[in-house]
Amino acid sequence: MTRLSVEMLAADTVEPITSAGHAQLGIAVLAGIAVIVLLITKFKLHAFLALTVGSLALGAFAGAPLDKAIVSFTTGLGSTVAGVGVLIALGAILGKLLADSGGADQIVDTILARAGGRSMPWAMVLIASVIGLPLFFEVGVVLLIPVVLMVAKRGNYSLMRIGIPALAGLSVMHGLVPPHPGPLVAIDAVHANLGVTLALGVLVAIPTVIIAGPLFSKVAARWVDVPAPDRMIPQRASDELERRPGFGATLATILLPVVLMLSKALVDIVVDDPEQTVQRVFDVIGSPLIALLAAVLLGFFTLGRPAGFTKERLQQTVEKGLAPIAGILLIVGAGGGFKQTLIDSGVGQMVLEISEDWSIPALLLAWLIAVAIRLATGSATVATVSAAGLVAPLAADMSTTHAALLVLAIGAGSLFFSHVNDAGFWLVKEYFGLKVGQTIKTWSLMETIISVVAGGVVLLLSLVI
Repeated sequence: MTRLSVEMLAADTVEPITSAGHAQLGIAVLAGIAVIVLLITKFKLHAFLALTVGSLALGAFAGAPLDKAIVSFTTGLGSTVAGVGVLIALGAILGKLLADSGGADQIVDTILARAGGRSMPWAMVLIASVIGLPLFFEVGVVLLIPVVLMVAKRGNYSLMRIGIPALAGLSVMHGLVPPHPGPLVAIDAVHANLGVTLALGVLVAIPTVIIAGPLFSKVAARWVDVPAPDRMIPQRASDELERRPGFGATLATILLPVVLMLSKALVDIVVDDPEQTVQRVFDVIGSPLIALLAAVLLGFFTLGRPAGFTKERLQQTVEKGLAPIAGILLIVGAGGGFKQTLIDSGVGQMVLEISEDWSIPALLLAWLIAVAIRLATGSATVATVSAAGLVAPLAADMSTTHAALLVLAIGAGSLFFSHVNDAGFWLVKEYFGLKVGQTIKTWSLMETIISVVAGGVVLLLSLVI
């Protein structure tokens, strides 16, 4: 077999780097994932290093020459970072600008001023969903926790009645709606249309967040009745500011990239002529890069300037926004390397053939694979990128809408039952002052409901579109 070039590997359509049979490839996949799980859970190794070692282990177990396994991994890492790295960076900058300028607090305070009583859990879902669009899950949790605790304490609400809807809104956005890293990587892996995925993601998110948020919070509040811990109410960003952005300007800035990307998807459907000037214009302004870049640049004027930020302060905000995402970028990149190693080893083709023999619907298979990896590694992002690599060949003959639904099935599976090997589990436990058992009965079960409901809605949509 001749040495494969980087360009050929990047095309995802190359001959396998090994001639191993199904049995050996199956064992190689299990061994590679086992190595990743063991390194993350037992030896507490960073997910980037674990994915790197696991990718090489997969190639070795599959019988591939080590040099070719290295080329596959580095090619996948490079193409993934090239595809989503800038988008993650722009999203991080927008999120940091939103937090530091007090824009997020302005949205929270405006909505809460108009909500009360039974509508409060619904208000928390709305707040978390809007703020969760440009923010990473962990950042959103840190940003919203003070609000959740203060609302619960001042309004004498059950902490779970307020907290679960907020967490559900953040989690659903994180798993199903781009520009979050997981959905972006899956879109890149299966070559789905981002605008269509975004539109269907929002459609799936609405019933999912209603069931897992306000409705489930009634049950969770009965199971776990705990007061808001005083020690966990930190200072809000806007408490240090003399003024902050207006509600309308802040909301417009957050929603701008969503509107631009959805507009592109709509024009693609209506016009469907790449030579038309209208479609070409929207292909540019609706691309994720331009849409997010436009929101960041707009945010300098609609968020930074009203908050009184100088040019130096804006520069500091950008730098602080980029610093924490180094680890995320490396994990996402290594996940792309693992995906490419899976594909180049012939595992993707094996999954394709097995799915045909077993007559398992592709969307259900994608959900189950993501669930298994999520339970094993505790990382929604690792589950998404790994599952996307395994099922990518299934999207080859899919329509645009079904390829988007494949991405959403993977995203739904990646949220299944967060437990003790997930950093988010401990984040929620400590902020809310819960015991491990209480966290499982609330947070873990909420994540499972999100996964199952979203997966079910995806399957239903696949029957009608």
